Amino acid sequence: MIYWEDVTPGTTFTTAARTISKEEIIEFASEYDAQPFHLDEEAAKSSILGGLCASGWHSCAIAMRLVYDRFHINAATQGSPGITECRWKKPLYAGETVKIKVTCIDARPSKSRPAMGLTNWTWEMINAKGDTIMTLESWLMMGRRPDGAAPVEAI
Repeated sequence: MIYWEDVTPGTTFTTAARTISKEEIIEFASEYDAQPFHLDEEAAKSSILGGLCASGWHSCAIAMRLVYDRFHINAATQGSPGITECRWKKPLYAGETVKIKVTCIDARPSKSRPAMGLTNWTWEMINAKGDTIMTLESWLMMGRRPDGAAPVEAI
């Protein structure tokens, strides 16, 4: 288990890669963000985006899943008080492969809850060409290491 004490500013990890399909872009958009450039290839071609692309909210959901699978599943996470900032830098097009680079930029113990610490992270969604698709900054609440629990070797 990864506890708050195991994370220091500068801690970085990268998720696995994931390829985004046309079908999943359309399925997500149909339910949550039904704008034409997320639903229809022809409409998307004539839009400012130039092609079928994922909703920014879909990009966030993909990023969360990738980060969960790489970090949260093995960490004493206790939720988040919120996202400080999210920026959609470039469209995430159907067929693109992305991964998330995550860096801790701050860590501090909770003043009101001694069993918890707070960590501040930047996330960068990067495609296979090295382009930044999305950036995000958020705080994460993490449990403190219980007595006797061994520290992790690496994240």
